[in-house]
Amino acid sequence: MSRALLSAFLIAVAVPALADEPKVSIAIRDDGFVPAEISVPSGTKIELSIKNEQKSAAEFESKSLRREKVIPAGAVATVYVGPLQPGRYEFFDEFKPNNRGFLVAK
Repeated sequence: MSRALLSAFLIAVAVPALADEPKVSIAIRDDGFVPAEISVPSGTKIELSIKNEQKSAAEFESKSLRREKVIPAGAVATVYVGPLQPGRYEFFDEFKPNNRGFLVAK
């Protein structure tokens, strides 16, 4: 099999696999996360799209998910988590610790 044909085959196989990852969108606002609780399937890798709608930077952080990401004002960041065991995973804005939310894997 030629390298070009092998490369085309690997791309064709990988692209549908990437498209199967559930994508969840979250917004960070001055008064908290929207939505504040998100249900996701357990046992699956999840793509979190996080939009910072504030006028200042935010830091998405989750000790239980082992993720943290500084997101500039008005920017969108992507964080991948999982596959997750069934459970409730807390996340928060490190710069505004009272702003908290939960990812619930079922």
